[in-house]
Parts: sequence; structure tokens; C-alpha cells
Amino acid sequence: MKLQLSKVDKRFGKVHALRGIDLDLPPGAKIALIGPNGSGKTTLIRVLLGLVQHRGEVRVDDAPISRAALAPRIAYVPQIAPQMAASCGDLVRAISELRGLEIHEIREIAMRLDLKLDDVASRPFRSLSGGSKQKLLIALALAVRPELLILDEPTASLDAEARGRFFELQRELAGDATLILCSHRLEEIRSLVDHVVALEEGKLIYNGDAAHYLAQRVGSLLELRVAAEDAGGGWLAEHGFAAGANGWWSRSVDREAKLALVPAALGALGSELLDLVVRDVDLVELRGESHRGA
Repeated sequence: MKLQLSKVDKRFGKVHALRGIDLDLPPGAKIALIGPNGSGKTTLIRVLLGLVQHRGEVRVDDAPISRAALAPRIAYVPQIAPQMAASCGDLVRAISELRGLEIHEIREIAMRLDLKLDDVASRPFRSLSGGSKQKLLIALALAVRPELLILDEPTASLDAEARGRFFELQRELAGDATLILCSHRLEEIRSLVDHVVALEEGKLIYNGDAAHYLAQRVGSLLELRVAAEDAGGGWLAEHGFAAGANGWWSRSVDREAKLALVPAALGALGSELLDLVVRDVDLVELRGESHRGA
């Protein structure tokens, strides 16, 4: 699905939520929509879903947006699941009838996410755990085989194994769809998208390649633990590591420094090195990171 936004502008009273957004997203684009709270991400999603009036123009496949025409072609997984009193079985039946789906398809996708529909069919949807709600919503969305898939923090309540299965399912079942992903998880941005759209205070501040964006804004934190407080201390201090408690040393680095320091530390510290942790972090977080044990 091709999406074009021209001078899209939205105010809520004194709040200027979107400020003249211009975007041109080709069919099959994989987009990360990112920005701090209040940047306009949710408003932009609601515009794309046809839920709010706005100034400017939104076109879908070169035609003016029509909510009625768009609805059968899209799927949306919200960040916060609605608190529906309906049973999970009734919800699945209603969606399957509305969207022309086979219930067994939804059941199979849910099973791959480790959710057994038969076990929760009689339970109110709102009674499920956060993770189970998210798994069911994801199963419903992917079963649609949408042309536009909008995901708002889709794996916030999932464990690492379920997130991995979700990545596989998304590529398998919606790999050709235009994807708009709201996420703060670096592994999701790396795994699912190739383009980043960043908003700040309703303004478009970045619209380009995901790898370039991550290279500019993502770094790493190296954390090493040595056998004794003085073991390797000279080498670590010389290479910019700061001492923490319990034998831990840490240093923030960019990608090139990480690739050089990890093998160098392994060679220099040898058996004195008890543990090595490498974490990718946003550079804003990294600059304010306190050293372990400090």
C-alpha cells in the first residue's frame, strides 16, 4: 500500500500535535515511527487510520483516503489493549466473520506465539495477562494478511522467545505489507524496518535510512567483571573504563570502538575476565548512564 501525506496538520486546542507533515511511503515500505512522548506519533497513526479530522491531504494508492475503503486492507495492534468484556472466543468469531478469516488460521498463529485459544476461549479478554492479550491481538492482525500493518509497541508485554517468534511470523505473513512500527526497542527496529521517520513536537525531524539513523544515535555500553579489584585495572583504566563495585568496569563506546575493544579485552585480561556484557543503548541514555555499582 502506497501512502502519501501532504502538509498534514492537526491541533487539539492549544496543542499543535502535527505541524505540516510531508511523507511519501512506497508500497511495502518498512517504517519505524519514533519520537518522545508527545511528539505526535499517536496522532499520526490516528490520521492514517482515518480516525481524526486534519488539515492537509492523505492519499492511499494515489486516491484520497477513505476510511470505509481502507478498513478491510489494514490491521492495527495498539500499545494498550482495549479492556473488552467479551470472551476471547466471541472476539475471535466476530473478527473472523467480519474479516472473512478461518478461525483455524488464527488458532495456528496464536499457537506459534504459545497461546492456546481453546484454553482462553471462555475467558473475558480483559482478564488475560498483558502478554496473552498482545499475543491474541497479534494473531488476529497477522491472520488478516493486511496491506498496511500498524504496530504500536507490539511486543512490550512479550518475553524474548515470544518476540523472536513474532519477528518470524511478521516476515512470513505480512512481509509484503507496508509496515509502520512504533517502538523503542532497538532489536525491533533492526529486525523489522529499513526506514525511520522521527517526530519531535509535531515536526518531522528525520526521514531516511534506518541504518544511518541507528549509526548516529545508537552506541554500546561495555561492562567487564574481573576476578579481583586490581586484576587488569591498569589496562582497563588506560583504555577508558571506569571502576564500579564488585570487580565491574564499564565504558560507553561507538560501534568501531566496540569492535576493537572486545577482542582486545579478551586478549589482555585472559582468565581474569569473569564476565563480559555488551549492551546497545540509545545515545541519550548512554550519555547519562551511571556505571554499574557506582
